[in-house]
Amino acid sequence: MTFVAAPARLSTADAAFEAQFKARLHWSADTDAAIEQRVADILADVQQRGDAAVLEYTARFDGLNVTDMKALELTQAELKAAFDSIPADQRAALEAAAKRVRSYHEAQKKASGESWSYRDEDGTLLGQKVTPLDRVGIYVPGGKAAYPSSVLMNAIPAHVAGVGEIIMVVPTPKGEKNALVLAAAYVAGVTRAFTIGGAQAVAALAYGTATIPAVHKITGPGNAYVAAAKRRVFGTVGIDMIAGPSEILVLADGTTPPDWVAMDLFSQAEHDELAQSILLCPDAAYIEQVQQSINRLLPEMPRAEIIAKSLTGRGALIQTRSMEEACEISNRIAPEHLEVSSNAPHKWEPLLKHAGAIFLGAYTSESLGDYCAGPNHVLPTSGTARFSSPLGVYDFQKRSSLIEVSEQGAQALGQIASVLAHGEGLQAHARAAEMRLK
Repeated sequence: MTFVAAPARLSTADAAFEAQFKARLHWSADTDAAIEQRVADILADVQQRGDAAVLEYTARFDGLNVTDMKALELTQAELKAAFDSIPADQRAALEAAAKRVRSYHEAQKKASGESWSYRDEDGTLLGQKVTPLDRVGIYVPGGKAAYPSSVLMNAIPAHVAGVGEIIMVVPTPKGEKNALVLAAAYVAGVTRAFTIGGAQAVAALAYGTATIPAVHKITGPGNAYVAAAKRRVFGTVGIDMIAGPSEILVLADGTTPPDWVAMDLFSQAEHDELAQSILLCPDAAYIEQVQQSINRLLPEMPRAEIIAKSLTGRGALIQTRSMEEACEISNRIAPEHLEVSSNAPHKWEPLLKHAGAIFLGAYTSESLGDYCAGPNHVLPTSGTARFSSPLGVYDFQKRSSLIEVSEQGAQALGQIASVLAHGEGLQAHARAAEMRLK
């Protein structure tokens, strides 16, 4: 079967560009009402019946019929056995990727994740105490595909942050366990792992059951049911983000081989039909070359049908007036992945403000960031990079303010607090401060 990928061809010089551009970007994060109600019912049931409800839903949705939660927990011995069972090249790749991811997050912790304090001129101590979360849950997608990279990207920063327990959940439909995912859990230092998924797994992590301990934060992507469940349990636990469809934006100056750019666009389009791949370039002839590369390379792709639907439905090849304008449009999109495919990427990087991750230069394919470059691949989507950040060590830490006021400091601060407290009509606040005045 032949599939045709026809991304929209837009030009910023056209009068209709703004309307066409907004239409192409539009994606609704609203969850289907039926999904919302089903998820609400599952969460309430797991909260009330615990393990019994988890077992029932695991049988219903994953076809995994067991009578004891012990059958759904993976032991450390099983994780190590999975690691030992995979081919040597996969073991080496996992360990190399984990080493790079760990090194990056250790540097991140040193840069932003340490406690600090100072004393001002009157001896008052002020500071910040940074402590890791006690227990976190990581959700690893399963079913249609296996994602060992998601295990590394969620568990390793939690481990580096100093989290005491890392609880992994991963669905295993019909009981089929992916050895590479289990091996990744072993390499990444997962504490406990359970073969459950869906809204019931999120509920078990958020509320706790007799077998699964309640966590303080849940991270990791999932399907619409998982996203809806994470949204509903937020407040009971922390969450990383509500992930939308995957995105790539390639900002190109025409110096990169067009086949490379076409394949980079494919790399996100192959995730699912709603994924978005966009090219911004001022060179019309180069855009045409990329389209020809798309046409030639698509039949070679095992997921050609998904890629074709994604590029035709949500993809775009946009001709801009200049690279400067391309950077402006990129900032408006605030993409999850942003490739600066140029022979002078550092010329354009200062103009780029909003992106989950920025990949500089023709040799920096987004796929390297997905697996082994080191920075985290859990990134904000759907324009949320305007105000949010990649998953990192800081997501597994919390901060407490430190205040130790000296006797001398209390004289000055007490006067200020007294005035402001009386102004707010809070006399007890004022008196508490005044009692410490000489």
